[in-house]
Amino acid sequence: MPVEKTGARWFAHHLSREQIKLFMSKGERISRFVAELVVEDVDPNQRDILKHPFYRAFFHCWNEKHYYEAHDVLEQLWLKTKSPDADYFKGLIQAAGAFVHLQKRFEYPLHAKHSKRLSPAVRLCRLAERNLSRFAPRHHGLDVAALCQLLRTYSDRIVASDYKTNPWSPETAPKLELL
Repeated sequence: MPVEKTGARWFAHHLSREQIKLFMSKGERISRFVAELVVEDVDPNQRDILKHPFYRAFFHCWNEKHYYEAHDVLEQLWLKTKSPDADYFKGLIQAAGAFVHLQKRFEYPLHAKHSKRLSPAVRLCRLAERNLSRFAPRHHGLDVAALCQLLRTYSDRIVASDYKTNPWSPETAPKLELL
């Protein structure tokens, strides 16, 4: 459907949500997505990481099994940080990426592309564990040691099965809780 234009002015109230998204950057789309998830005002400049809306949205998305969205949300925070937390955020993003692979493999086990996702999942689990382990046992309200153990368990099970068994399922999908 073409976007209507009157003179040189565009009227957003005539546009669908998908048409509006075309005019937004990825960061703007993520900010809007996060704002829809939380009830309090979204302050992307929040300094307290535990209260940062993007950080909290990561865990919300993860626990809803929306790993790709969890990855995207936290990526916005990671890209803007120059702090020692950069590797922590990177590890969480890699963990979410690993679970994207596991979920896709579960959903489409016979698909040409998705059936080959266990190897990249193991690789990302191990990268995530490496980046997160130095923040153990706890960091920003997360039991990092437990997450590292979870990543190790998943990757070890896949490797032990010679990359044939996917340990992830919707019924047993792990939750991440902030303490």
